[in-house]
Amino acid sequence: MDNDEIPPSTAGDPLAAVIAQDLDPLSVEELDHRVAALEREIVRTRGKREAAVNHRATADMLFKS
Repeated sequence: MDNDEIPPSTAGDPLAAVIAQDLDPLSVEELDHRVAALEREIVRTRGKREAAVNHRATADMLFKS
């Protein structure tokens, strides 16, 4: 993803800070650790999103009755 594709963020946005970090000084091992941490965060975020979608669907069904 190019920096041009990154949506604008609010000040102090941790995602923006992660995306903006210069990767050049990192070693291969550090890059591997970063990738692993980001992959874990993707799994966690997807789980949270799925729970939110399921919660919303349950609420919609409850209030449609």
